[in-house]
Parts: sequence; C-alpha cells; structure tokens
Amino acid sequence: MPAAPARLKSKERPLEPGLHPWLSRIWNRSYIPDWLGVLILILQNLAILMLGSFSRLFSLDDRRISYPYTDPERVPVPQLLFYAAGVPALIMTVYILAAASSSSKAHKLHVALLGLMTSLLLTSFITDVVKNTVGRARPDLLSRCQAKEGTPLHELVDWTVCTQTDQHKLHEGFRSFPSGHSSFSWAGLGYLSLFLCGQLGALKRHHGLTKCVFAALPSVGATLITISRTQDYRHDVYDVCSGTLIGMLCTWFCYRRYFRPVASLLSAVPYKRDETEEDEDEDGFEKLRDVEMGRMSRAESRERDV
Repeated sequence: MPAAPARLKSKERPLEPGLHPWLSRIWNRSYIPDWLGVLILILQNLAILMLGSFSRLFSLDDRRISYPYTDPERVPVPQLLFYAAGVPALIMTVYILAAASSSSKAHKLHVALLGLMTSLLLTSFITDVVKNTVGRARPDLLSRCQAKEGTPLHELVDWTVCTQTDQHKLHEGFRSFPSGHSSFSWAGLGYLSLFLCGQLGALKRHHGLTKCVFAALPSVGATLITISRTQDYRHDVYDVCSGTLIGMLCTWFCYRRYFRPVASLLSAVPYKRDETEEDEDEDGFEKLRDVEMGRMSRAESRERDV
C-alpha cells in the first residue's frame, strides 16, 4: 500500500478563511489577539469598579456576621499586589534571563508575563462579577454596619439601618463571596508554581523531590494569604475555598495557553504562536524515540528541555 501522506506542519496549513491572506497570517501568528484580550479585560475590570453591588438582607442576631472588624489586615491590598503580581513577574524574569538560551529568552519571557497578566486580570474580573451579584455578608458586617438604636434584633433588615458613614467600608461588608485575596493570590503565585514546575521538570521521573518542593513554595505562600482572610474575619472557609478554586482554574487555563503540560517531555519550552497540540505530541514522541533508539543521550534530552 502507498505510504500515507505526511501530516502538514502548522505553518503549511491553510489560513483561516474570511480575511485577507496577509491579515490572517498576522492575526494567527502574532500575539495581537492576546493583547487585545488583555485590553478588554482591563476595561472590564475598570467597569466593574464603577458598578454598584447587591446587598443581601441580614439579621442583627446572626452570630455568623458578628465578628470584630480587624484593622489593619494581615495582608493589605498593596502587599497582595506585590506578592501575587510583582514577585512572580520578578522571579520569572530573573530565571528566564539567567537560564534560558539567548535565542529563546525574548519569546519565553514574553509569553510567561503575558500568561501571568491574563491570569490575574481574568481572575479579578470573574471574582468581582460574582462578588457584586451575590452580595454575601462578611463575618464582620455588624461591626462595619453599627446599626442604629431600635433596629429589630430578630427581623431581616437591609443596609439602610446602618449608621456607618464610610460608604466604601460599609458596602465592602457585602462582598464576602468569593474571597478576592484568595483567588488573586492563587492566580499569581499558583501561576509561578506551574511555571517553576515546568521549567525545572519537577514532575519528570529522573528528577528528585527537591525541585517539586521548590516549585510548590509559591503555592504555600498563596495558601498562607488565603488563611489570613479567615484570621482577619473578612471571610469564612466557604469564601476562601471558592476563591482558591477560581484562582487555580484561571491560572491553569492561562498557563496552558502558552506552555506545555508540566509533565511533558518539553515542559520548559513554550508553544510557538502557530504550534498546535499535535505538533507538541509529535515533537515529544520523536524525542522519546530518539532517546530509546540511542540517537540522543539522556543528557542531551535534558538539555533540550531547558
């Protein structure tokens, strides 16, 4: 039987219909669509800040919302931004500039920071949309509210019974679910854990436990930030677990848009713009066959992972 025709490489595949060929080529092989998406996410996050949030009814005898108001917080917002955005960006930049080959530094740094930014913005948008629409009371709501005298203790009331003059402080008391600190910290530090796991090859069989532990350290930091929200009585366990889940899902989605699976033979190598999963599988199996057939030593194999 005649041999089956070789599968076309991605750059030989037909361009998407509907656009002029050169426009289609630029659109499909550049990161313009990704940066356009980042811009849209920024605008959406700004719009969310300008919209009001829903406030649920509450009762003054509800002990679940009777905890004291903690000031200052253990992890205020400026520190959260530094830990979740600044630290991952700095560590990834230093690692790539120090460890990556000169020919791949620019591309790897570009997609690593693009993925981090997308993860943070997407997580923040989803979290704020849910916060504003659910309107769940924080554990410290009554301390924020300072209800006026004569308010019924055993009836449902709304925020208008509060004497709190700081409107931002009051309405933040109805944005408990999900935890923004939890989701944002996992969107940044969780992304850094995935990045280190892939770059170090922590899940590869021939690598020791040390790399796994090192890659997990950012996730430990995200966990500590998450727990601090319950210590400050800003959230309960339900809030922080939900925020953690949102952050983990968003960071996994954004990381996998630009990098191969962390257990892949080529986990340290980011995708090219015109590369597909099929190309990855072909390259990975081709490399595995080279190792098994003796055409490539395992030392050379590990060098190609970097």
